[in-house]
Amino acid sequence: MAGKVAAPGTAVLLVTANVGSLFDDPENLQKNWLREFYQVLHAHKPHFVALHCQEFGGKNYEASMSHVDKFVKELLSSDAMKEYSRARVYLDENYKSQEHFTALGSFYFLHESLKNIYQFDFKAKKYKKVTGKEIYSDTLESTPMLEKEKFPQDYFPECKWSRKGFIRTRWCIADCAFDLVNIHLFHDASNLVAWETSPSVYSGVRHKALGYVLDRIIDQRFEKVSYFVFGDFNFRLDSKSVIETLCTKATMQTIRAADTNEVVKLIFRESDNDRKVVLQLEKKLFDYFNQDVFRDNNGTACTVSAATVEFVQLGRLLTDTYGQQLLYHCPHTGVSVWKTIL
Repeated sequence: MAGKVAAPGTAVLLVTANVGSLFDDPENLQKNWLREFYQVLHAHKPHFVALHCQEFGGKNYEASMSHVDKFVKELLSSDAMKEYSRARVYLDENYKSQEHFTALGSFYFLHESLKNIYQFDFKAKKYKKVTGKEIYSDTLESTPMLEKEKFPQDYFPECKWSRKGFIRTRWCIADCAFDLVNIHLFHDASNLVAWETSPSVYSGVRHKALGYVLDRIIDQRFEKVSYFVFGDFNFRLDSKSVIETLCTKATMQTIRAADTNEVVKLIFRESDNDRKVVLQLEKKLFDYFNQDVFRDNNGTACTVSAATVEFVQLGRLLTDTYGQQLLYHCPHTGVSVWKTIL
């Protein structure tokens, strides 16, 4: 079934969102977010909707359990979704397992007009017809209708666990089979580390983790089909290039901790103009004196060259190794278009 085209008129909508902040203020943020989501559905009128969420449940999943239940119930029962008669929801709620918890949530909605929809059972290695609405949570590792993995611990910066991994499902619509992969890659844990090299060490970790996922998708265990990977890639501007562009004529002052001699702060000052502070950099702080440079013309003054480094890496990875070709990337919006060569 790989490579076939779906029936004409079958509209598929793929959505991804890091929703961690929604659970900090559920009364306001969730309501606004859902309203925007429903407006997108109304505008595009898709027959098949895939919603991939990362950081589902927020920073403290246990404290947000009631908000999670309310969010899911709202999605499944709202008037805006009443024409979607079938649904599959996969929530990683196993927050007590540091080795497995990814905080990923994958939602799939099928319009009542869509016929003959099948989902792949990875254990039985066969497709099963999708009927009704079902929710799966807790230990998704034992659910045969998906593959879920957390990245190996040695992939994590400093080998410290965080909620990063992927969930894969496989679908068949009108004899067109495809995989949908919800992914969450690593963020830049420290600005001080990220700016040391170009590309940064974190870029290398993301590159490695994405390769791990793609290797799993195209291995020999199952028939190869087309696939869509969408989630939170955590791509960043190349910090070293950005700082060198912003602070071309500045001198750098290094501040170290008295007890450990560890670098805790960098201060960039103009060489003249009374040694005015241009940029202050800490582990979680990036304080540049002129914020307008990031807004004017979509930040073209400092972002174009800095944004391309990691995407060039990604393009080479997919083109050389996985038969994918990067057709277009906008460094300002983050939109990428990929061609799959099957």
